[in-house]
Amino acid sequence: MRKHGVSEVGSYIRQQRERSAISLRKLAERAGISNPYLSQIERGLRKPSAEILNAIARALSISAETLYERAGLLEGRDAPDIEAAIRSDATLNERQKQALTEIYRSFAAGQDEEENT
Repeated sequence: MRKHGVSEVGSYIRQQRERSAISLRKLAERAGISNPYLSQIERGLRKPSAEILNAIARALSISAETLYERAGLLEGRDAPDIEAAIRSDATLNERQKQALTEIYRSFAAGQDEEENT
């Protein structure tokens, strides 16, 4: 089970900012918040409001819902069972189902690795 809270949302924001190659100062400016406040959020020292998370999400061009969930403001949605959907698709033959399942698993494994870095 994924932990949620102030430190997780802060580290996630930092990760997304670094991936976007945006400085802390530039992100703070884009989000309309102070540089020290954003720094405190990233370090898990301050709990941002939903409004602040929304501003940060817009500035990073990411989903505000993702930030809300990571901050513990939203319950995570159950992920759809993609593999079950592939298996039940009558328009695919067995070889296609196997190929799609392998591709899906490789993408899912890559996503898990990204979240743990």
